[in-house]
Amino acid sequence: MLNGVLDPIITPVMNTYQRAPIHLQKGKGSYVWDMEGDKYLDFTSGIATCNLGHVPDTVKKALEEQLDMLWHCSNLYHIHVQEKLASILTDISCMDQVFFCNSGAEANEAAIKLARINANNLKKNVSPVIVTFKQSFHGRTLATLSATGQAKVQKGFDPLMPGFHYLTYNDAQDLKEIETICPIAVMLELVQGEGGVIPANKEWVKELVTICKKNNILLIVDEVQTGMGRTGTMFAYEQYDIEPDIVTLAKGLGSGFPIGAMLAKGSVAQAFVPGTHGSTFGGNPLAAAAGLATVKFLISHIISKNNEMITYLWNQLNHLNEAHPTITAIQGKGLLIGIVVDCNANQLVEAARKKGVLILTAGQNVVRLLPPLTIRKEEIDQFINSFNKILYEMEGCIQ
Repeated sequence: MLNGVLDPIITPVMNTYQRAPIHLQKGKGSYVWDMEGDKYLDFTSGIATCNLGHVPDTVKKALEEQLDMLWHCSNLYHIHVQEKLASILTDISCMDQVFFCNSGAEANEAAIKLARINANNLKKNVSPVIVTFKQSFHGRTLATLSATGQAKVQKGFDPLMPGFHYLTYNDAQDLKEIETICPIAVMLELVQGEGGVIPANKEWVKELVTICKKNNILLIVDEVQTGMGRTGTMFAYEQYDIEPDIVTLAKGLGSGFPIGAMLAKGSVAQAFVPGTHGSTFGGNPLAAAAGLATVKFLISHIISKNNEMITYLWNQLNHLNEAHPTITAIQGKGLLIGIVVDCNANQLVEAARKKGVLILTAGQNVVRLLPPLTIRKEEIDQFINSFNKILYEMEGCIQ
């Protein structure tokens, strides 16, 4: 043991993550502190989860109030705070009904099940296939990793679940295959987060939607990482002027409290009836209270007001791009940003951590930035100054 902390080599926690050598124990706003008291600027937001920053007061208050009332019951009873959250989510989206669960993978799993049962109920004479895209990421359950278009995620888990066909993202030629396959649904991210922070081309999306409508194919948009204001609007689909049939949410929905949701149009949602799907913890009073407080704060204080910080951060990143040959591109949407570099991105993550800044990767050569939506100008400046120094040091220059 070291300072009361188990050596990570012998910890009883399963070795499923490549963990950084720090033990975080406290967070507030854009910062976290480790057990040694060292402070870090957090540009990961728990992988797009703490959109309101760490321990936001408004969510903390809602949870404290709920703790004094009811922690858990069962979805065999009506849960008032859950119904309030469902109501506000349908009010701000183009959806009609909501199923609550605990994570993004579960939300996508529910979407896959809903698409299948909907097709079976309609007795559609089509292939029971869902089209997804190469380099996508939809989760780590057996169904969602099968839906994911990345071999590295699927490796070792054969046989994969059948029923998925992968096309090339942003490739108009590949879309022509959809009418040949005649699937029951198409599932996509409008920004491929884990796949390199790659936004969907707007004209490509419009063509995809046209094909889906023409052939009565459901469109599922995975907003687990892009939703809840992460890309500058509450949902990324709003920026593409489309209306999906199903939308999945998690991450930023509960400000770090585990909650996921699958939203659907009423004509599709009706395929779920008692006994077709369920979740013990999904949308329980504590999770729903966190979600309700988060969404209300996003609506009233964030969505219409954070464009200034988004613009400022992108401008500063573009200046870095001009100054450093290590950077080859800046891509993404809103505060879901990928910095493409001509080196191993993990080197930059490690260097940033040593300077008190936490960032992520999205593949071998993409640094991923996910600052909280509550980020302030001085915190952006802190990140830019630190990253600028790291790049100069890597490039062997003297600033």
